[in-house]
Amino acid sequence: MQTLKEISSGIAGVVEQAGPSVVRIEAGRRFPGSGIVWAADGTIVTADHVIEQEDDIRVGLPDGQLVAATLAGRDPGTDLAVVRAQTSGLSVPSWSDAAAKVGQLVIALARPGRTVRARLGIISAAGEAWRTPMGGELDRYVEADMTPGFGFSGGMLVDTDGGALGMNTAGLLRRAALTVPVPTLRKVVGMLLAHGKIRRGYLGIGAHPVRLPAGLEQQVGQRVGLIVVSVEPGSPAERGGLVLGDVIVAVNGTSVRTHDDVAAQLTSEKVGASLRIRLVRGGAVKELSVTVVER
Repeated sequence: MQTLKEISSGIAGVVEQAGPSVVRIEAGRRFPGSGIVWAADGTIVTADHVIEQEDDIRVGLPDGQLVAATLAGRDPGTDLAVVRAQTSGLSVPSWSDAAAKVGQLVIALARPGRTVRARLGIISAAGEAWRTPMGGELDRYVEADMTPGFGFSGGMLVDTDGGALGMNTAGLLRRAALTVPVPTLRKVVGMLLAHGKIRRGYLGIGAHPVRLPAGLEQQVGQRVGLIVVSVEPGSPAERGGLVLGDVIVAVNGTSVRTHDDVAAQLTSEKVGASLRIRLVRGGAVKELSVTVVER
């Protein structure tokens, strides 16, 4: 019994410690979302899908104050947004760079009302880098065994030491409680504060994996390529000479087998640069150069 009391007291202590770093976000939604203090000067990170309107954002502080805020930047690809609240002296959480482990005990914190809410669970899935359905990339895949609840998105996931593991969101996968990890937060928030958006490259093709004939498989050194099924008019792909039926096998010397392999090459650094695309057309291997533009 004493052990249960100690566990209960420890969890309550973690919530008390980390709770002041979680705020309420009101931005046009029927129900408020949550946000995490990024800097004491009023910089707040939240989930992009929580910000439904950009011209009337308000932040509910732990002390009960409701202050105006402005949007600093947003990135639907990672479901992150940054707002600047008209306040200062906020409590910044203790960010943890430790990789979440399956089975690890965690606490999700949210503030959809005046007080903080907490949910206890475990990490149910954790993996390597993951590309989101919206084209963003998370440095790690982290999922908790929690049903996303009222005000969950934009809140914080903490470990049993009170270290913040990332921002919770229900906006990346339906019915999944995902956490945007700290390395991704640092990278994306930094770019949003500097530029207001994340630059991503764009080619303008639709493609699906296809098995290569045996002869071509030996020639290009792989079994699968990407067959181009659509080319958008006026797109970089059309200007570069890609046509329906081309089978892409490599981009800049890197083999591609899925659409994600191509998307991984369309980073902000590649905008304006030329990509070398190796493909199979009419049974012959050829190479084209396509200049990437910003999405």
